[in-house]
Amino acid sequence: MSFSIDNFIGRKFVITFPFFWLIMFLAIPFMILLYISLVNMGADIHPFKSLIDVNTGLISLKYENYFSIFRNEDGTGFLNTIYADAFIKSISYAFITAFFCLIIGFPFAYFISCKPPHIRSLLLTLVMLPFWISFLLRVYAWKGILADQGVLNQLFLWLRVINEPIQLLYTDFSMLLGMIYVYLPFMVLPLYSNLCKLDFRFIEAAYDLGASPFKAFWLITIPLSMAGIISGFMLVFIPALGEFVIPSLLGGAENVMIGRVVWDEMFASNNWPRACALAITMVALMIFPIAIYYSYSGISSDSSKVA
Repeated sequence: MSFSIDNFIGRKFVITFPFFWLIMFLAIPFMILLYISLVNMGADIHPFKSLIDVNTGLISLKYENYFSIFRNEDGTGFLNTIYADAFIKSISYAFITAFFCLIIGFPFAYFISCKPPHIRSLLLTLVMLPFWISFLLRVYAWKGILADQGVLNQLFLWLRVINEPIQLLYTDFSMLLGMIYVYLPFMVLPLYSNLCKLDFRFIEAAYDLGASPFKAFWLITIPLSMAGIISGFMLVFIPALGEFVIPSLLGGAENVMIGRVVWDEMFASNNWPRACALAITMVALMIFPIAIYYSYSGISSDSSKVA
């Protein structure tokens, strides 16, 4: 009897601790952001003001912070605001980053998965090696590489590809290059984990039936690795959507992503409600790709059980 009670208490503790962690560091901060986004600070920069109107005694929720994200103050110009433009740019840059990480990372992951186990460990260590170096140092290193007098321009001048330095830094190219470099391991690792489980006998059977290498890759390898592709795509897309450091250091003045807009509203304009509304909207946008991922994961697991 005592064994079962101890076992029950142990299971309750194991379940309770993660819930406590999520409530303290996810749910409560999220509710605070939601609260601040629904108040009207006026000239006061202190966000914790009552939602109850002192004149009427009723709860007064200020939805204007959300409406102003997608329409102008005069009620016209839907999706023609700087905030909507920042959201659209952020989604575009995050999608491009995830796409090129997939194009570059899939051959890497496939190559690693085909190697013997002792070689795989070495190659995986090389993939994860950048994580041992500070994130800021790696981004600043790209500034030195892409600067007008940086390594890349000097190499092009030495090869006589160009006659004078070209602007590589503070452009779309430099920002996307930095984001692809930083998030590439997040694509390689889930792809590798999925491709290691791939049964290569299916590919051999396709060859025996007369399929070309490309057709076998497209009809066998891609469908069987789809779970890893979606996992890697989401692992890159979601954090890239709210990226702040790389656009600030490598992007130009016109490369305004939503992370920088939230920072400006919070610390430059002292408009905490609108900054919180932007953050809540960004979280809401992230729910859709996460839901798609989990939906596909459930379908994949059900189909594997049937198989």
